[in-house]
Amino acid sequence: MQTRYRFSFGPWNIHEGADPFGPAVRESLSFADKLKLFRPLGYEGVQFHDDDAVPGMNDLDGAGISKKAAELKARLDGEGLVAEFVAPRLWEDPRTIDGGYTSNDPACRAYAIERSLKAIDIALELDTKLIVLWLAREGTYIRESKDSKRSVEYIVEAIDRMLAHHPDIRIAIEPKPNEPVDVAYIPTTGHAIALGHLCADPSRVGVNIESAHAVLAGLDPSDEMGFALAHKKLFTVHLNDQNGIKFDEDRSFGSIDLRRAFNQVRILDKHGYGRNGEFIGLDIKAMRTQKLDKSTKHLSNSRTIFLKLLEVVRGLDQRTVDALIAERDYEELDLLIINALMGQ
Repeated sequence: MQTRYRFSFGPWNIHEGADPFGPAVRESLSFADKLKLFRPLGYEGVQFHDDDAVPGMNDLDGAGISKKAAELKARLDGEGLVAEFVAPRLWEDPRTIDGGYTSNDPACRAYAIERSLKAIDIALELDTKLIVLWLAREGTYIRESKDSKRSVEYIVEAIDRMLAHHPDIRIAIEPKPNEPVDVAYIPTTGHAIALGHLCADPSRVGVNIESAHAVLAGLDPSDEMGFALAHKKLFTVHLNDQNGIKFDEDRSFGSIDLRRAFNQVRILDKHGYGRNGEFIGLDIKAMRTQKLDKSTKHLSNSRTIFLKLLEVVRGLDQRTVDALIAERDYEELDLLIINALMGQ
């Protein structure tokens, strides 16, 4: 049975083009206007940070948060959209300067956990049970400032509190080796999966693999996905592309290394990712040069590239591939793949 894929992205993927070296270059679109773009672009899932869903949530009580989240759910229903996940945004608040869960200040650690529990409440109102944890500042700029063993234990304690908050929620850890901190405590898929086994219910702790983050760690995204699939831990993905080991670029999927993208599509399709409702999530930035009326092409292009690569994957003659593998003629297999990618 061939998988019918569903696609998602987050509202932050439609942005104004500001970067650390320059201001915004495009006008802002309202959140309501962004939601109206999802379906025409071929997307039906929306990724949320908690304060994307409920702006100003730190100033609201539980009832106020639930009311705002319920209003958003009605808006999503009206647009024919569903929430894929909610992620607590733990890297912008002044209380998370030294990390959230791993802060040296116990009051800041308590804030990070409380914020995470509120994110779960928002997710439940939006009818999703998936929470993504990008552990952005859970690391250090100087190793002597934190105890790495204790820091891992702090993260486990936070996840256990989240698991206990609701019996059906699942946690997808999104690993990244660096940026914004110099050294992250959970830098790779293997670290994230191992961390899950320290938690109270490992079956509910998996990963969100982002292509660029794997490249930043010097790893191949498709191999990371295969590792997670073997462990039955690939809860979602963030597909994009990346120009080498430097800052996180979030380029359009397949725009830098088409063969690397091909192998991600191949491993996902071969092993049934998506058959249980998992989304093909994109986390991509428009080039700063794009004018406002063309600033969603990165979203349509990435989806198109995925689907075209899916045709290539499914169009390969598997008997020929198997025969070349049996003969150990990997040079011919190499050419077969290159020819397929060139449409020959």
